[in-house]
Amino acid sequence: ISNMEEKFSRLIFIPIAAVIFLMIGYQYVCPADSNTCNFRGHEKGLVQQRLPAFDSLYSEPEPDEDFPAKITSKFNFTERDLDRHVDFNIRGDDVMVFLHIQKTGGTTFGRHLVKNIQLEQPCDCMSGQRKCTCHRPGKAESWLFSRFSTGWSCGLHADWTELTSCVPVVMNKKDKKNAQKSKK
Repeated sequence: ISNMEEKFSRLIFIPIAAVIFLMIGYQYVCPADSNTCNFRGHEKGLVQQRLPAFDSLYSEPEPDEDFPAKITSKFNFTERDLDRHVDFNIRGDDVMVFLHIQKTGGTTFGRHLVKNIQLEQPCDCMSGQRKCTCHRPGKAESWLFSRFSTGWSCGLHADWTELTSCVPVVMNKKDKKNAQKSKK
């Protein structure tokens, strides 16, 4: 009898494990907040079978001609937070320090920062190289401290405390080294 129970439990386990695997895979490929898996065709498809009350949650509001377009966000940022202006003096001593927090899209953002930032002198990224050169206009000083410009100079995924003590030391060493090179 125990052999029959063992076979039965295996027969039940395999389909249940397959269904769980497919559900997890579907959530990974088609997360709830994305439009990556749109089942809506010309006719009413699977997505249209939900209750009409939920349609208002997922639809964009109609634009109102009397009011200017307003930034809508699903996060709790105020308009002042989103529309702030920070003065960054690339010709002075300002240094942009990128604090990479694991599993938050930091690698993607770091690449975006060195490739797409709109400054007077953006980073120079050569294909095939891991690090980009982010020098100030007319100087051999770096204005960006990140994994993609200086490497992991303060250690892998350095936190705020490590960066505040490490960045000035590393930047001063680089500035002295560059000053010595230019004197020669």
